[in-house]
Amino acid sequence: MANVREIVAYFTRLVPPEMKTDFDNVGLLAGTNGTEVTKTLVALDITDAVIEEAIREGAQLILSHHPLYFECKQVNDDTLIGRKIVRLLQNGISAYCQHTNLDSVPGGVNDALAAKLGVSVEGWLEGPSYTKSSCEYGMGRYGTLKAAVPFRGYLTQIKAALNSNGLRYWDASRPVQKIALCGGSGGEFVETADKLGCDTLVTADVKYHQFLEARERGINLIDADHFCTENVVVPVLADMMKKGFPGIEVVVSAVHEQTVQFY
Repeated sequence: MANVREIVAYFTRLVPPEMKTDFDNVGLLAGTNGTEVTKTLVALDITDAVIEEAIREGAQLILSHHPLYFECKQVNDDTLIGRKIVRLLQNGISAYCQHTNLDSVPGGVNDALAAKLGVSVEGWLEGPSYTKSSCEYGMGRYGTLKAAVPFRGYLTQIKAALNSNGLRYWDASRPVQKIALCGGSGGEFVETADKLGCDTLVTADVKYHQFLEARERGINLIDADHFCTENVVVPVLADMMKKGFPGIEVVVSAVHEQTVQFY
């Protein structure tokens, strides 16, 4: 048995908060440190549906990737965020969130994404940086496939691997072998991917001008959806929890899924 404080300390060692970007908000964003935890729910986001799932499951803790909030000046039931916090606290549930620090840490979001994409990682798109204890980390990854594959065939592979209901892309008519990737929003890495000699960038939330840039640089660009490129880390978080606290039941959310639909 362990309490929230002990679980937070464990993850703080594995995924140091100092790895986060400046804009971010990570850590224990709602809850009580002394609460004993017998069951944990793991999800990419803390949505209303996920909170209700945690209540049904009898969980005392939700582990998520995306923060419950970035800024919060009031906690009441007049706002979406306020209602979530109230609902959590009323039911004795704590929310622990690890965002850009989980993106950057070795073994986190981007390494999980690389594994799903069949990419052997060679380095970072941004970094490396170092923590005070000299731990190396960085944003995004790049690396290679075992063998080159046709672009259209690779689209089919990653759509299935990420369980995505649709992909947005620019086909530069290049076979795929050296890949840059960034879970979540990473369209700003088109230039970096090109300079690294990558033929393809896989990410999400790509803007119009970034597709234009990819076209002009002659690089394949795939927007595989924010949820799909980051939900790969949920099993990783669940495994971390199980290894650190084998006496606590760990449940992966069954209700949270890709939100964006394609007509």
